[in-house]
Amino acid sequence: MNELTGAWTWLTTGSHWQGENGVPHRLLEHLWFTGASLFVACAIALPIALTLGHLGRGGALAVNISNVGRAVPTLALLALLSITPLRQYGEVPTLIALVLFAIPPVLTNAYIGMREADRSVVEAARGMGMSGRQVFGQVEVVLAFPLIMTGVRSAAVQTVATATLAAIPGGGGLGRIITAGFNLQNTAQVVAGALLVAVLALLLEGLLVALARIADPMRRRSRRKTPDRVAELPEVPTASAAGA
Repeated sequence: MNELTGAWTWLTTGSHWQGENGVPHRLLEHLWFTGASLFVACAIALPIALTLGHLGRGGALAVNISNVGRAVPTLALLALLSITPLRQYGEVPTLIALVLFAIPPVLTNAYIGMREADRSVVEAARGMGMSGRQVFGQVEVVLAFPLIMTGVRSAAVQTVATATLAAIPGGGGLGRIITAGFNLQNTAQVVAGALLVAVLALLLEGLLVALARIADPMRRRSRRKTPDRVAELPEVPTASAAGA
């Protein structure tokens, strides 16, 4: 309880929210690490997963290869990359490690979503004369969308947590608050930094859940088919009125 009280005191101290070492600056750095690595991971994994899922060939091999990265601790990978010539490019080793860490959940979920798309719907679309490209874009991807977003959301949350490792080789982000707390033996600062990362992860997950619901093609189609208000029907004459 004392640690939580100390963390609250640290977070409510105005000086900790100012300057290059302040929370806003470190938060922007953390978001940049997360956004850049997630964007690159999706740009690599989604085309591969969607294409292989549509073709139905080679997906299992691609998923297994991507999952090999999960067996290597991100910290160990970051340490290996930091001793290569890539270290002269600043934060590139950290971004590469985060991208490799984010690819497996995106690729796996997208591929499974494509393969688990209702085959009867897919075959019906082909029977209606839709081309392979139309089946891919208008049927399979639409049906796989929830699982695709699940993979993106999982990768985003994991990347937010893992991006704290960027502080170890001297990078930015909220991890700098935690490492500085360790160096100063300031437990309250360490707890405050960890709380900031946890809150950021929860907020990001909530945002992605909301975006997934808004952008879901199936929900939008169902809304277009259901009118907002029922049109008024003409009044049906009663028996007495008809007799009159």
